[in-house]
Amino acid sequence: MDDDHLEDEDLVFLDNKGEGEDESQKEKLVLSEDCELITIMAVVPGRMEVTTHHLYFYDGSSEKDETEEGIGYDFKRPLSQLREVHLRRYNLRRSALELFFIDQAHYFINFRKKVRNKVYSRILGLRPPNLFYFGSRSPQELLKASGLTQRWVYREISNFEYLMQLNTIAGRTYNDLSQYPVFPWVLCDYTSTILDLEDPSVFRDLSKPIGVVNPHHAQNVREKYESFEDPTGTIDKFHYGTHYSNAAGVMHYMIRMEPFTTLHIQLQSGRFDVADRQFHSIPAAWQARMESPADVKELIPEFFYFPEFLQNLNGFDLGRLQISQDLVTDVELPCWATSREDFIRKHRKALESEYVSSHLHQWIDLIFGCKQRGEEAVEALNVFYYCTYEGAVDLDAIANENERKALEGIISNFGQTPCQLLKEPHPPRMTAQNASRRQARLDTLPSNIFEHLSKIRKFMEVVSDGLPLVQAVVPKNQNHSIMQGTDTLVTVSSNGLIGTHSWLSYDKNITNYFTFTKDLTMTNPKTQRFLGGPFSPGVVIGAQVLVVSNDGRLLFSGGHWDCSLRVTQLGKGKLVGRICRHIDIVTCLALDLCGIYLISGSRDTSCIVWQVLQQEGFSCGLSPRPMQVLCGHDQEVTCVAINTELDMAVSGSKDGTVIVHTIRQGHFIRTLHASGDSCIPAKISGLQVGMEGHIVVQLSQEKCSNRKGNFSINVYSVNGCLLSCFTTEEQITALHLVSEYIILGTIHGSLHIQDLFSLDDLITPLALKVPVRCVSVTKELSHILVGLDDGKLIVVGAGKPEEVRSRQFSRRLWTSTRRITQVSSGETEYNPSARVGK
Repeated sequence: MDDDHLEDEDLVFLDNKGEGEDESQKEKLVLSEDCELITIMAVVPGRMEVTTHHLYFYDGSSEKDETEEGIGYDFKRPLSQLREVHLRRYNLRRSALELFFIDQAHYFINFRKKVRNKVYSRILGLRPPNLFYFGSRSPQELLKASGLTQRWVYREISNFEYLMQLNTIAGRTYNDLSQYPVFPWVLCDYTSTILDLEDPSVFRDLSKPIGVVNPHHAQNVREKYESFEDPTGTIDKFHYGTHYSNAAGVMHYMIRMEPFTTLHIQLQSGRFDVADRQFHSIPAAWQARMESPADVKELIPEFFYFPEFLQNLNGFDLGRLQISQDLVTDVELPCWATSREDFIRKHRKALESEYVSSHLHQWIDLIFGCKQRGEEAVEALNVFYYCTYEGAVDLDAIANENERKALEGIISNFGQTPCQLLKEPHPPRMTAQNASRRQARLDTLPSNIFEHLSKIRKFMEVVSDGLPLVQAVVPKNQNHSIMQGTDTLVTVSSNGLIGTHSWLSYDKNITNYFTFTKDLTMTNPKTQRFLGGPFSPGVVIGAQVLVVSNDGRLLFSGGHWDCSLRVTQLGKGKLVGRICRHIDIVTCLALDLCGIYLISGSRDTSCIVWQVLQQEGFSCGLSPRPMQVLCGHDQEVTCVAINTELDMAVSGSKDGTVIVHTIRQGHFIRTLHASGDSCIPAKISGLQVGMEGHIVVQLSQEKCSNRKGNFSINVYSVNGCLLSCFTTEEQITALHLVSEYIILGTIHGSLHIQDLFSLDDLITPLALKVPVRCVSVTKELSHILVGLDDGKLIVVGAGKPEEVRSRQFSRRLWTSTRRITQVSSGETEYNPSARVGK
């Protein structure tokens, strides 16, 4: 680990605060070094240049390959989007860096050993604004400083998220097959027709290495270790001659997906391996682990989120099984899974189950912790071939190039044991009950509304009486001082009236559901702020054409008569930007979760992706030059959605088609014909893209003289597979997707909360009695905000805090006490039936 500590000459650059320059300054070269870009397909020689504004890689290959980015592996990335820089090892040598950007792009770059730290310190010395600085910590120190273990123990993050973070900190990466992320087999029952996750017998014993999960193998494995002797003294004793994670194992699982298919064929000298040795059945794969201690492959993350890798989408001829002569095509699923999607969903549920939660720390000890090496590893029957461990070989000490390359090949083929993150036993996870009690004791966070759907209640705020409330949102990444303490809730009414209200989702000192303080400028004609117009005739001002920046400082708007996309500063209601690139009216807008890209759709049938400009960490406008112009629709674009992490720009049209493009390159991916075989075209009237790429499509067939209106919701996987759909005659007027839940508002004032996968209502629809104009969810998932046609804001909350009877209360801020008035509290309940009766 000494190679990860920076020398004094490197630390000088970290202390040099003048190194980084403002974006307006001229770009200057800081450093240029030879390096290798490591990808799963190739090791690409080239040169990396670091400037005051960007990171560049120039592909130095004599014959450049065709890639997703074009010809060659060249890239140029702004420093302002750099999120993390990790010190990495490559072929057990600490000579690499892995760069992560806020759009989830990542690059693994290998340098000469002594160059790596210099490049690292120069990058950090430039003070990238979004960089989370880890320092030159070892992986063990990094895990400790991150607080992730404590968060997992307290159930603040999921098992899946924790394992992914452990893999990343331990140096596992999607860019190097010999260091691919590793996940555990969690089940041992693949033959029952029903999977009962309450039954402990369906789970694998996580305290034992996969090679001895079958207890009959333990004695043979122990004897093999004790009897092994290397006459040369080079090879240490080991229990297993293969590894639980290596390049061949990853290709084995991913054989049906490119580029892994090509890599597998290259490994097998130009052909597919024998069918019986391929990954053709999940039950058979588990049975192989039970029958032989030589097969010790654990799983890869795709088993918990990516159903398509189980399908032979490309129709590869994988041969026939020797005994049954069955053709190997799609992977055979367990009996309890009705489809690939069902398998992934149930498998993920098993990973998050109470049994796995209470035993996962034992598996972590084996892979990342105290039982990975030393005497505890020997006792746990968990020692692997010596070449898989860091420090076992010194490649730099081998002068003969052929010998060094041969050893590099051995390391690559055998796999690499992750960096050891813990020397002490990993703490167990709290039970769900104890974690809930702890949270109740601390009383610092609001309840997750989706975990308490049976306790839902509705509250009312009059924002713009009589004027439809067309947008109501709490921006997700607001920066405010500790003294301020509250967030901003932004509203826009149908006449363009802007409100920036004070919002507090929860405060244990105020035993109510939420705190809302209305923006007083809305009621005073002299201080009112309006969205600049005029708007084009026929354009309805609504949530489709209004987007608030993630920090709550800017409002982006479309629908204007001059075909412009406008930027308004919310604090003053001042127009600060106006861009005309579309040749017809802008009909829809959407912002990505990171807050760095905005997508616009227009009647001109095109979409444009824009970069949101940042200044000192705050949104300040849009880049005047489009990042991508996306085409393909025959009629006007009616709605758009964007997911930067998955590189997806999605657009829906009046002609019933949905088109998916990539953001970075603008490549066409696929068209979804959401209206199916219907002879009557249905307009796409709403679109949402989830964190895992699920596409939710809202279709509308307006009523006419001879038929009723028809409205439906379709849910597609990230790769365009239709997962579920439902149809209703009630017009859907608002759509929102969050996590695994869809929230729908209707013209008759119903609010539906549905399961993403089944589209079943999880509770009886809430009757609001007034047409719903917009729906959003607060950042803590604590409240649903609903804008109504009569100007009221309905706040839906959960839980049962003590009622506040007075509309005034004292609030302690540091050493002063002040009175806050005009706030809502638990007693302002919305009861439309009672109001009608009055």
